[in-house]
Amino acid sequence: MMFAVAMTFIDQTIVSIAAPDIVRELGLSSSGMQWVVNAYLLALAAFFALGGRLADLYGPRRVVVIGTLVFVVSSVLCGCVPAGGAAQTWLIVFRAVQGLGAALLFPAALAVVVAVFPVERRGRALALFFGVTGALTALGPLLGGWLTSWTWRAVFWVNVPVAIVALVLTALAHIPDRRRPGTLDVRGAVLVAAGMGLSVLGFQQAWSWGWDSWATWVCVVGGLVVLHGFVRYERQQAHPLIDLRVFRDRAFTVDAAVLFFAMLAFVPLFFFASVYAQVSLSASPNQAALFLLYFFAGFAIASQWGGRILDKQGARPALKLGTAVGAAGFALWAGELTDLSMHDQWPYAALAGAGIGLVLAPASTDAVNRAIGASYGEVTGITQTVRNYAASVGLAVYGTILTHVTTRNVVSTLESRGVPAGDADTVARDVTESVTGNGDSRPPTGTGTAAEATRDAMAAVRMDFAEANQWVFYGMAVALGLGFLCALRHPGGRADAASRAAEPAVRAH
Repeated sequence: MMFAVAMTFIDQTIVSIAAPDIVRELGLSSSGMQWVVNAYLLALAAFFALGGRLADLYGPRRVVVIGTLVFVVSSVLCGCVPAGGAAQTWLIVFRAVQGLGAALLFPAALAVVVAVFPVERRGRALALFFGVTGALTALGPLLGGWLTSWTWRAVFWVNVPVAIVALVLTALAHIPDRRRPGTLDVRGAVLVAAGMGLSVLGFQQAWSWGWDSWATWVCVVGGLVVLHGFVRYERQQAHPLIDLRVFRDRAFTVDAAVLFFAMLAFVPLFFFASVYAQVSLSASPNQAALFLLYFFAGFAIASQWGGRILDKQGARPALKLGTAVGAAGFALWAGELTDLSMHDQWPYAALAGAGIGLVLAPASTDAVNRAIGASYGEVTGITQTVRNYAASVGLAVYGTILTHVTTRNVVSTLESRGVPAGDADTVARDVTESVTGNGDSRPPTGTGTAAEATRDAMAAVRMDFAEANQWVFYGMAVALGLGFLCALRHPGGRADAASRAAEPAVRAH
C-alpha cells in the first residue's frame, strides 16, 4: 500500500521542478502553471471524502485498483499534452483527474493498513505509514530534476512503472474486501467539491482580478457558504459522506486544525522554493532539487522522532514541539532568502523540515486513533480532505502574495531607472508572469526605454523576487505559529485505550 501511495505523494512535488520547462515549451501563463500544480491538490481535497466512502461501500482493494488505474491513465495523458492553444486546459483537466485517482487510492490504501494491524500495533504501523509516505514526497524534486534533463513529460510517465508494480503487489497481497452497509451521498460529494473549488478559485485569481473585485469575493464567500451548507446537509443524513460527529472529540478537532496549518506550508513550499532557487539563485532544476533536500533531511530525521514521541507520550508534545520548531525555521529561512546563497540557507531549511516532520505523522495517526469508532476510510477522508484543502489554499494565497509583491517591487525598480509609471506597471506584470512561472526566463528582447531598462535591471529583479518570497516564507511561519496555538488546546494522552474500547463495536458493525 505504501508503494501504491508513493505515486500520489511524489506527484505533489515533482511538477514544481519541471514548471519552467513546461511553461517555456507550452507557453503557459504563471497563473496557468499554478493551476497545473493546484488542480491536482484541489481534486485531492474535493474528492478525498468520496474516496473514503467508496472504500467503505465497495471494499478497499477494489477502490485501490480503480484509483491506481485512473491515476496512471491520466498521468500518461498529462505527458502527452499537445502544444498549442489547448495545452493549458488539457494539462489542468488531466491533472485534476490525477487528483481524483489519488483521492480514491489513498484512503482505501490506509483502510487496508488499519484493518490488517491489531490495535496494539496500529499506532506504530500508522506512524510508519504516514512517515514513509510523507518522506516519499522528497523523491519528487529529485526525480523531477533528473527526468527534466531528458524531457519534462517524463515527470508524468514515471508513474507507469510504479503503478504496474503497485498493481502486482496488490494482487499478490490477497487483500480481503470488507464492505460496510450504507448508501453513497452523491449530493454531499457535489457540495463539498463545489465549495472547495469556488473558494480556492477566488484566492487563486485575486491577483489578476484584484481583491476589490466582486468576482474574487463572490468565489471566496460563495465557496465558504456552500461548505457551510454542506455541513448543515450532512448533519441531517442517515448515511452522510462525512460523519461530523467525530469532531466532538476535542483531540481529533485539534489534530485536524494542526494538520491544516502545517499543510498551508508543507506542499506549497516545493513550488515556491524551487522557483525561487531557479529565479533568484539561477539554479538548474537539478540544483533546485538538491536545495530542497536540506528541507527533507530535517523532515526525515524528525518524522521518526515524532513517531517515538507519539508512542511514549501521545501526540500533544510532538505537535507543540513541531509547530514551534517549524515556525522558527521558516522565519529564519525567510530572513536568509535575500542573501542569495544556497549554502547559507541549509540550516534553516532543515529546521523548517524538522518542524513539519514532527507534526505530520503524529497528528494524522492520533486523528485516526481518536476517531476509531467511525469507519477507517471515512476518518481518513476527513483528515486528508483537511490536509489537501489547506495545501490548495496555501498555494493560492501565497501565489497571490508572491505575484503582487513581485510586481510592486519591479515597478519600483523600473521607475528608479527612469521608466514612466504606466510603462513600468505593464512591464512589471509581464516580468512577474515570466519569473513566477519560468525560472529560466531570458532577458526581454526589443528596443525602447522600457526594454533596455528591464534588461539592465535583471539582477535587481532577481532580488525583487527574493524579497517577494520573504513574504511567502514569513506567511508559512505564521501558519505554523497558528498551529502551535491550536496544539496548546490538545487534551493530551494516548488514544490506545479509546481505540481498544471502540474496536469491538467496529468489528460488530
